[in-house]
Parts: sequence; C-alpha cells; structure tokens
Amino acid sequence: MKLLGILVFCVGLVQGDIYFHNPRGSNNRLDERGRARNNANRMFDSQNNDRGGYNVGSVYYYAGSELQMEWTNQHSCGNPNNHCELIIQYMCDEKMRDGATTSTIPDNPMNCANYDCNTDTKYGMNEDFEYYLNCRTRERNKGLFLADQKPKGHTAIYTRQNPGGTRRGYECPEERDYYPYWHPSPWVDVAVMTNNATRCPYYQEESANVKSRWACVLPRSVLVMNYRRGIVVPNNKEDCEAFVWPPNNPNGTRGVWTEFPAHGVAPPECRETEWSRDNHLGNGLGGYPNLYNWTIPEINHDTCVLRIRYNISTNDYDAWNTNSSANEKRRNQGSGIDLSEQVGFASMEEAKAKGFVLENNPVVKIFDDVDVDLRLAINTAQYGRTFQDRSHTFAIEPRTSDLVGVTIHNLNVRGKRGNIVQVYPAVEYDFVPNTLHAANGDYVHFQWTGSNTNPNNNDGQGQAGTDRSNVVLQDAQLYPEGSGLTSGQKFGHWGRSYPQHINNVTFLGLPKQDLQRLALLMPNQFRGEMSELDDAGTYFDLGPRKITRTGTYHYMCTRNNNFSNRSQKGKIVCSEGASKVKAIGWNGGNVTLGDGKAAVIVSQGTFSKLVKLSVEEWKAEEGEQKVQAANQKVTVGEGYASSYIVVHPEEKFSDEGKKVTLQMKIDPGSSEIGIYRTSSSNFATWTKVDAEVNDGIAQFQVAEGGVYVARTVPQVGLIVGIVVTILVIVALVVGTVVYFKKNPNKWNNIRRSTANRV
Repeated sequence: MKLLGILVFCVGLVQGDIYFHNPRGSNNRLDERGRARNNANRMFDSQNNDRGGYNVGSVYYYAGSELQMEWTNQHSCGNPNNHCELIIQYMCDEKMRDGATTSTIPDNPMNCANYDCNTDTKYGMNEDFEYYLNCRTRERNKGLFLADQKPKGHTAIYTRQNPGGTRRGYECPEERDYYPYWHPSPWVDVAVMTNNATRCPYYQEESANVKSRWACVLPRSVLVMNYRRGIVVPNNKEDCEAFVWPPNNPNGTRGVWTEFPAHGVAPPECRETEWSRDNHLGNGLGGYPNLYNWTIPEINHDTCVLRIRYNISTNDYDAWNTNSSANEKRRNQGSGIDLSEQVGFASMEEAKAKGFVLENNPVVKIFDDVDVDLRLAINTAQYGRTFQDRSHTFAIEPRTSDLVGVTIHNLNVRGKRGNIVQVYPAVEYDFVPNTLHAANGDYVHFQWTGSNTNPNNNDGQGQAGTDRSNVVLQDAQLYPEGSGLTSGQKFGHWGRSYPQHINNVTFLGLPKQDLQRLALLMPNQFRGEMSELDDAGTYFDLGPRKITRTGTYHYMCTRNNNFSNRSQKGKIVCSEGASKVKAIGWNGGNVTLGDGKAAVIVSQGTFSKLVKLSVEEWKAEEGEQKVQAANQKVTVGEGYASSYIVVHPEEKFSDEGKKVTLQMKIDPGSSEIGIYRTSSSNFATWTKVDAEVNDGIAQFQVAEGGVYVARTVPQVGLIVGIVVTILVIVALVVGTVVYFKKNPNKWNNIRRSTANRV
C-alpha cells in the first residue's frame, strides 16, 4: 500500500461548490439566523460558500419509496470543458445526530459529557470518534500524487487538499478526497455519475458495497493513549504484521491485519453525469434541476445521512496514470509531470524552461521575442479538490401492512424564505418533484419541514424569519396545454393564483378531511393565526395517501405566492397505468414498470451517451381512446393481449444501430398473438415486430421507441377447417333429403324397422 498507485479521484483546477436541495443539505449549518453558517468545520469539510445550506429539520421516508434528490453544482458536468464526477452515499448509525450547538465536537473525551464524545448529544456527529481515531493514526497513502504540496504529517488526516491536517468533525480527509477508498468506511454507495462511463465497471467492482476492506488493527486503548504521541499505524499487510508499539519492545502490542466485510448490498448505479453549464449554480438542460431518483433501501433506522461529493478536473495532465513518482521533491526540481505534449513543446526540459510546470502560480514565457512574463493563477491544492454537501439526519421506517407492495412517491418542499439573491446559493421555495407522474393506486407521501430562524429581513409573507408551506388545488384551467404524458381531466392551472373552493374540489380522489389537513396543516394545528400559517409548526406530515382518481392536478401554496417569492406551485399527473423515467448511458441498465408490466433492458455499450428513457403503460381502453382522438384506428389483430407500452424517445437509440430488449406482460389465456408498433404522434402506421413469447412474457429487440401492443391474431386455419366441416355436414343433410325424396320406399322401410324395434 505504501507505493500503491491509487489515483486522485479527479483533478480540480478551479473552485466549485455543490449544494443539496432535496433532501435539505446542511453545508455544516445547524439553525443559524444569519445568512452565513457559523462554523465551516462543524461536521465535515464542504469547501463550499459559507452562505449555503438549510437550517436543521428532519423527515422520514418509508423503505422502498421513491425519493427525488436535487442539487446544484457550480461548474459544468457532461460537456467537454472539464471532467465532472459525482458520488452519492448514505450512512446510518444510532449515534449520529444533528446536535444542539454549532461548535465542533471535541477529539478529547475529557471535554465531553461522561467522557464519551460519541454519546454527547450537545454536538453534531456523523462519523464517530473511533473512525477519526483510526484515520488520525493510520499511515497516509504515500503512493498518491501531491504536486508541490507538502503534507505536514504522515497519517491519513494529511492530504494534498488538507496538507495541514485540519479537523472537521470526525471526517477522515483521505477518505473524503479519494474514491473508491481503500480502507474501511461507514458510507454505503448509492450512485456514481461520471463523464467517462467506461470507468463504471471499475467503480462497481471496487465499491465497498461488494468488496471487503483491510486495515491494521490495534486496541482502541493503545490508539487513544498514543495518538498525540505520534503513533503511525501501517496501512499494508507486511508492515502491519511486523509492527509493534512501543517500537522495539518484545512485549509491545502488535498490529493485526484484519478484513472488514463489504456492506453486503448491490453495487452502486453508475452512469454519465447530466449536463450543466460552466460557472452557473442552477438548473440543467431545459431548465430542469439535475437530479437522481433514489429507491430508499429496505432498512429500518432512525438516523441516516446522505452525502454528495463533487469534483471537476482539468486535462492538463493524465491524472489517472500519475502517482507519487511525479511528486516535486524540492521547489522547481523533480516535478515529474510532463506538460510538453499538451502545450506543444518538443521535450519536458523545454517546457520547464518556459515555466510550463505544475506548481503554485508558475511564471510562463509565451513569446520568444517579447521579454514579458505572465503568472498563472494555479493552486495545486485544488488539483484534486473535492466539494461535498450532506443532509441533516432523516429516518427510514418499515412499511405498515397496508403499504406492502405498493409504490410510494415522496413529495417534499425544497428551498427557504427569501428572494433568489437573499437565499443564494440555496433556492427559493418549490415542490419536489415539481411534476410528479404517478399511477392510479400509487401512494403519495406529503411531508416537509421549514425553519423559524431564517434571516428576519428575508422577503416573504407571514411572520419574519419563518418557513411555512401548504397545499391547495389551483382554480380551474383557463388555457389549453400540450398533451405530453398527461392523462384524463385537468384540474387547476399553472397560471392561476387563486385556489378552488374546497367544497367543489377533487384532488387525487382524497377525502375532504385530507384536503383540509393539507390546506390548514391539521391535525397538529388547531385554529390560531392561520391566515398566513404563522401559528403552524415548521414540520408537516400527511402520511402516504392512495391515489384513487386519474387526471392532471395543479396545486399551490397559498402563503408563498407573491412576486417577491415568485410562486410555489406543483403538478401531479395521474394515469391509469404506471410510468417511469430513468437516465441510462454507456454502462447500461433497466427501466422496469411495477408488477412486471414492462421492462426495457439496455446492455453495456448500447448507448454512447446518457439517454433519458421513459416507459409508460396505457390500459387497453385508454390506448384505444388516444388512437381514436388522433382520428385513427387499430388496423391489426382482433383483440388485446396486453396494455399499450409507450417508450420514449421515439428516435433511434443508437447511431450504430444497436438495439435494446423490450419485455411486455401478455394477458393469461391469450392465444396466438402479434406484437405491433406505431408512433405516439399519429398512430397512422402499424408494423409487426418479431417477438418470442414464453411464460406470459413477450420479448423482442427494438432500435427505437414508440407505442407497442400485443394483439390477438385470428387463427385462419382453424376457421377454414370449421367452415369446411359445416359445409360437409350441410352437403350430407341435403344429399340425404334428396335421396329419400327420390326413393320413398327406402324411407318407409327404415321407419317400419325402427318402429318394430321400439
């Protein structure tokens, strides 16, 4: 491990920031009234602007429910200007907490209640003291590239980004700065998003979700007694087994090279990053936020935290093939980074002579005939700089018996009080998801939290400094909307600033009592000053509610609806069938509708870029209505053997003609069937698709999206056989009648014979 060539995760050239908006990111904030956080070192090293973050507020999610994460990152992702990578992880531990003070938790147990900082609830804590103790005493990885940075110590708290060993909570700086980390970590991987998806197999194979880690273990008491005395525990097997403390003491404590098992969950999803622009802390393509849809793990825990890490990189040198051999030994000597090829010189020596070296603020000569030097604003500590944000604590609860097997969508509120300038780099109020697509029979979990300690002079309605939200259906639609994925009747309209009267309203089929709770924040609130929700609490939870009526529902918050706060509005599109959207890139993946209705399976290498695949189910009757609305008709087959399955985008998935696998559930009892495709834009042409049907599942290859449906096919051979049989019978009857009419004596003989027998 001492010479291990683990490469810096990314090589950042300029400063950048990242902020969680749903769930609410803390950025080390607790409940400060000022716009800036009080302590940037409270829980972790974010490297972010001091004004970022949301005040503390906890929520809970049901296991297996769907949560839309949203964030903003300051610099570009998914475009050629730089390289961006994002890592999302979670951790659960009963000792974790948000704390009650903005002070950093001590690293000396003598300064904590009961001499145990792990249990002193005054201080916020994510990683525990033992984790930091092991990091502080473990030898740092000396195989890493450091440029001209000089760490001031030999353990894992000293890194290129943190050469002075500054402590932030109980975070381990080396683990924070590198991924995948090579020693034990409590963080469980959720997703990796990268500009170079060909690295995905490496990330997934090396993830601690599936691969164990090793470390040199000494008794806790030995580490506690000696971590201020310079103990450095080896980070590799050979040196660990030879290690003894105190040194050269035959009766000393020996290190034990110990395996720590993997987390035992699936490897993280890995795909390309979504596009975002340079120097813009805002939304991505189309004005939509960059997001990741997370299925909450099937666990039961009261205290969990999410973490997102962000890196941008430069192409000035090959970071993934550069290690400690390129570290600068003395200033202006020994820098092994050869920049000559990138900057157009014949040799490394010539590049160095002109000042093209990787060091802090190098002076370069860009003209041979003009004696002018230019100094570059470069800080090598930022080559490999990692930014991060973490959520406040949240809980994961098991499902109750009535929620087993159903789809639960989390619907939350993001943002905080104030206009965009006052809240930046946070955001103004919005519902998350802003547009939710759900199926009839799904559940929606309305839940949000706010704060009473926003800056008092931030714009907004109601009592100064307070966050409050509610949900009411908007007044009736005025102007037509595009069809898109909307289904059924439309209720409310984006442009309306007034709600519908509650006695004349239907919202998802919810009972009137639930509509009152959403509007008046009951049952926790009973009367009081509620015209602007001032007396209501900061937290609201309706609990999961079943959708029993289709349609497109526009809703609003009555409080945050004026110009200074823009408007807080959302939409729920509820169809009879299920729908799902997922971003899939080079690494492949699946988009699956619940209950096995349909699945799109994308093999690795099929896509050359990130594609947002949408899969939607239309029930047979609904699909028939859409076809008729387009003045068309279904011209193939004679009956339905499946629902309509709609796949977007409709254009070809790959320039190379590669195909994806589409699976559809076939109705039981269906006889011979045919699979047909048409376009959702006009339904004019129906094309038969070659498919295999086994165990009620039709499977086939497609190169483009569209509308797919299974239709029963008339069995022509059987019908012809039946017709021929009927004709033969008719011919026999007619022939018999004619025969006996011509030969009446024969008929009389048969009749007398039958009578005698009777």
